[in-house]
Amino acid sequence: MSVLQYTEKEGLRLGLVGWVKNTYGGTVVGQVQGPAGMVEEMKVWLSKEGSPSSRITSASFTNQRSIDKLEMSGFKTRF
Repeated sequence: MSVLQYTEKEGLRLGLVGWVKNTYGGTVVGQVQGPAGMVEEMKVWLSKEGSPSSRITSASFTNQRSIDKLEMSGFKTRF
């Protein structure tokens, strides 16, 4: 299973929606939406655990805001 597949699986497990993708620089970017507590849990997972093969040196979360309703559906890997 790839890094992105683990991330997708974790997002679905937490009931989140969104997307993730690899960058040319060897990092992962994405967008996550869902209940605030579950989003926070995902952020902890992304910054401390990740997939078994990942090496996390830092995590940055930007553009956070509250929304009235989900703007996406499902959790997908983008290429």
